[in-house]
Amino acid sequence: MCFHSRFLTMTMKKKIPPVQSLYDLCKQTFSPSSPSPPSSQGIRSLSSLMDSLGPSDVGLTDAGKEDDRGHGHFGVQLFNRVDRWAQPITYVDVHEGENFTMCIFCFPTSSVIPLHDHPGMTVLSKVLYGSLHVKSYDWVEPAQIQKSAGTERSKVRLAKLVVDEVLTAPCSTSVLYPRRGGNLHCFTAVTPCAVLDILAPPYDETRGRSCSYYRDYPRSSFYVKEDESVSGKEDEYAWLAEVSTPDELYMRPQIYTGPAIKI
Repeated sequence: MCFHSRFLTMTMKKKIPPVQSLYDLCKQTFSPSSPSPPSSQGIRSLSSLMDSLGPSDVGLTDAGKEDDRGHGHFGVQLFNRVDRWAQPITYVDVHEGENFTMCIFCFPTSSVIPLHDHPGMTVLSKVLYGSLHVKSYDWVEPAQIQKSAGTERSKVRLAKLVVDEVLTAPCSTSVLYPRRGGNLHCFTAVTPCAVLDILAPPYDETRGRSCSYYRDYPRSSFYVKEDESVSGKEDEYAWLAEVSTPDELYMRPQIYTGPAIKI
């Protein structure tokens, strides 16, 4: 029996809180001595464990109802009743370390995390409750870059669509890798929803892992030469232009109040 299988069996027998089990498995999978990118077996084990998690495992209330009443996602009254469209996305830092980050994003209806990338990172995402529209791309290789007049999109790069669908809990964990799986993605809340994310390694500007934002344009907006790397339907591709951090990205931090994690 491999390590990850033994780990999951021991976890079940000891009745360890699921979020603690997730942390322990992340610590093993993303340790400095582990392969990079992580092994496929390690990612499968993490995905399987995340698949089993629900809102209560990370301390969330029935936030789908609380969100529309203007309450906090952990059952705390944080502000008076406001129009849900004006509410921010809540960011909850479950664990932040050098090798990986565990965090939760709680979305009011129609809120958006714009198209952005995860340079050199592996990311696992699990919708804990609600419905979330996910749109993601991978860069076309070799790189196809075009220049354009004007300051808004002076340079665009061709990307291929990987995912364009609504995920509704309960659903499987999504995984993206540094060069495949939809490393550039956008989240839009169809209903109030929450997403548990694991990022490995985490963003770190000093190590070249800063977050960049993009705007996508139809493939027909620019010329692209015909070759095998861009074969497929017109709507399977888009040109991405890097943009400044969007002003409409409205996010606030909130302290994690779920089950304690022993580091």
